[in-house]
Amino acid sequence: MKQIKVINYGLSNLLSVQRAFEHLGAQVEFVNTPEGVLAAEALVLPGVGAFKDGMAGLERLGLIEPILQKAAAGTPLLGICLGMQMLFDESDEFGLHKGLGLIPGRVEKIPARDTDGDPQRVPHISWNGLWPAGGRTDFAGTALASVTPGQECYFVHSYEAKPTNEADRLADTRYGGRAVCAAAAHGSVLGCQFHPEKSGPVGLGILEGFLAGCP
Repeated sequence: MKQIKVINYGLSNLLSVQRAFEHLGAQVEFVNTPEGVLAAEALVLPGVGAFKDGMAGLERLGLIEPILQKAAAGTPLLGICLGMQMLFDESDEFGLHKGLGLIPGRVEKIPARDTDGDPQRVPHISWNGLWPAGGRTDFAGTALASVTPGQECYFVHSYEAKPTNEADRLADTRYGGRAVCAAAAHGSVLGCQFHPEKSGPVGLGILEGFLAGCP
């Protein structure tokens, strides 16, 4: 049985993540100590809320350095929604704030207007399709291998991640006429801007793909 440790730092949608992984046959444990993180064979960093508060929660619990150590050692790490954004170098949400720096790039506010200049709703809340990015034509060989391009997942976010390296951009979605990064991957680190645990069979397939890469 796969062993998944979900990081609880006070801003997490824990129950839905737990249920999704347990549905797939994994054993889930919540951790909020450096020792718990360091003992993990696979980590999930979920989250809802503001970037600053998320990073402050990790710092308060002494979890930043253990997370960095595990990522450097090649431990599979999945960031979801805010958890994905915190994988990046920095965010300009309510000021400039440093992230974990596990995926090169930054997080910026979704524009208030679409590409035609018309107002668009922020936050972006909807089901949107996933499309291969980073020069890919499909999702083969990635955690999203089960996804047929165009299949939809559930998004709710006001900020978007912008990877520095195009190759780290795993999947895009479309919002307001623009390509928005929906998933990014760098080494053993995977981030999903959408909520796979709330995205039905498509999302469960993505979580299953992540589990396939876990010991």
